[in-house]
Amino acid sequence: MHPLTRWLANERAQIFGVFTDIDDTLTTEGAITPDALQALGDLKAAGLHVIPITGRPVGWSEPFALSWPVDAIVAENGAVALLSDENGLQPLYGGRKALSKLYQQDAPTRAANYARMQQVAGRVVREVPGAVLSEDSPGRETDIAIDHSEFVHLPPESIAHAVQIMQSEGMNATVSSIHINGWFGAHNKLEGARWIVRELFGRDLDSEMDRWVYVGDSTNDQLMFEAFPHSVGVANIRRFEAELSHKPRYITEGERGAGFAEVAAALLAARSR
Repeated sequence: MHPLTRWLANERAQIFGVFTDIDDTLTTEGAITPDALQALGDLKAAGLHVIPITGRPVGWSEPFALSWPVDAIVAENGAVALLSDENGLQPLYGGRKALSKLYQQDAPTRAANYARMQQVAGRVVREVPGAVLSEDSPGRETDIAIDHSEFVHLPPESIAHAVQIMQSEGMNATVSSIHINGWFGAHNKLEGARWIVRELFGRDLDSEMDRWVYVGDSTNDQLMFEAFPHSVGVANIRRFEAELSHKPRYITEGERGAGFAEVAAALLAARSR
């Protein structure tokens, strides 16, 4: 992981889109910081595409999709997209707005998977001492989440046990900075990124991967770090460094929202040259 200052200006100047994780990348102590929110706005104002992509649920993501200056938020590890103003919000009576939601799976598949996932969640809670569903679980539609570091603490062996149970039931499982997520289906953060670029812009992400940057902070960002030639870890990724098979190319000096603001400043500085 090279210091962000090693990222060449001519490479930064070619970037026209930013994918970013949310928890502990945009947010600090569970809330977006003013510098990170300003960075989102500055990127959009400069004409860049900005798409947060997260393991958080649809219900948790909705207010941010309404208020943040982004093209969309892709939630539940690539399964669902919430579209922002110019990309799908429809005005309702009295000036209120409703979010447009896109799904990778059809409704019957989602319903069948949801029932299966609740059974697996019950097994994890029964068999892993101290395991509880994440507090944002009521907003989840296409995955389950076990809290390991947000409001409770699970030791590494318990995290591994929960992952093993999910995988033994045929689920995908990934560990973020706060949750263990499990789901049925072929989607993940990378497939979600490819999907939303097709849906929003009618383009093929793989053919323009070097024009995008991904910013993240934990082990569940490894697929993105591997795929994107321009990838950045905010400084708090150091806590996961020993567990990373695929590391970001660059690392910021600041942690969390401050680190994301560094990335935005670097991109904007290159465009103004």
